[in-house]
Amino acid sequence: MKELKSMKLGIDISQIIYKGSGVARFTDGLLKSILDFDRKNSWFFFFSSLRRNVDHSLEKKIDDKGHMLIKWKLPATALSLLFNDLHSFSKYLASSFYLPTSLDWLITSDWVEPSLKIKKATIVHDLVYLRYPELVDKKILLTQRKRLNWVKKESEIIFTDSHATKQDLIELLKINRKKIVVNYPGVEIKKPTNQQIANTIKKYKLNKPFILTVGKLEPRKNIEILIEAFVKLNAKNMDLIIAGTRGWGENTSIKHLIEVKEKNIRFLGYIDDLDLYSLYSSCLFFIYPSIWEGFGYPVVEAMKLGVPVATSNTSSLKEIVHDAGLLFNPHNVDEIYLCINTMLKNAKLRADLAKKGYEKSKLFIWKTYYNKLIQTLYDHRG
Repeated sequence: MKELKSMKLGIDISQIIYKGSGVARFTDGLLKSILDFDRKNSWFFFFSSLRRNVDHSLEKKIDDKGHMLIKWKLPATALSLLFNDLHSFSKYLASSFYLPTSLDWLITSDWVEPSLKIKKATIVHDLVYLRYPELVDKKILLTQRKRLNWVKKESEIIFTDSHATKQDLIELLKINRKKIVVNYPGVEIKKPTNQQIANTIKKYKLNKPFILTVGKLEPRKNIEILIEAFVKLNAKNMDLIIAGTRGWGENTSIKHLIEVKEKNIRFLGYIDDLDLYSLYSSCLFFIYPSIWEGFGYPVVEAMKLGVPVATSNTSSLKEIVHDAGLLFNPHNVDEIYLCINTMLKNAKLRADLAKKGYEKSKLFIWKTYYNKLIQTLYDHRG
């Protein structure tokens, strides 16, 4: 990367607190990459939450690196009202919210769009709210509609996690393709030791071979259909392990789990990264039946740990995995059943996919993401 002049940059990192979600994983990775790799630019990190806070270690690192963390004690709904609904007036609130008006760029992300007389870039992870509005919580749906309306009008650059989402931006929001920059996020994992794996197996009493799926329990993740396909398999010596926080909605998947617990299906809830990486490393294969994703962190995490992957043939998942995993139609129970059956019976296929997936996963590193982000902002600085 060529020598760049220093810039003064701002970015919203509020989504970092939603542990267990892909957007939190992304925000955490991006923040750490900025702190690790940027030796030239000055950063203002904006964070808003009524009750929660940034981890103390990250807050200290921001301060140690000479950057600034600006915190607002406001719930997400209030911030959306101020910046999305009262958008035209938000420029008058800049001083009240300690928003510097001398920034070279403000990077917004996922929730709010303040109106400022400075260059704005944004990060759009997916357009699920347009593709499948019935799969999105109504509050999120309304907020995203408002925010993306301002993004379309005001953002000079739109960073997105995949070509699939770029195409959605062009087709569904009629965004000029020249504004859109595809930048694959980095994915970092820590390979667990044999002892750590053994501890996790004992902790969760995993006494049988198991298939693993990971994700927040909400309609888009499609857990109900996966359960139906697994039950159809009637595998008495095999478990399906589901790890993830509760999302929004009726969560019929949890009710179903209670009904079919004798069918070797177990819900573990939220688990920390150390246990998660141990689960990846000890499962027979990883399956991810999500209906639509802007990126799909769990898939890449599994591949980075050398785990064979089966996933949906939709959205970015097909793009990210390509021929390094077994793909299926997430709406078709029979197809998911056949996929599971094929993976269970074909050890050579699992070994081949594990090898291909590991090689493919090398594309997703944070240094590459950071370099492209900074270079793009510099090139469009004007």
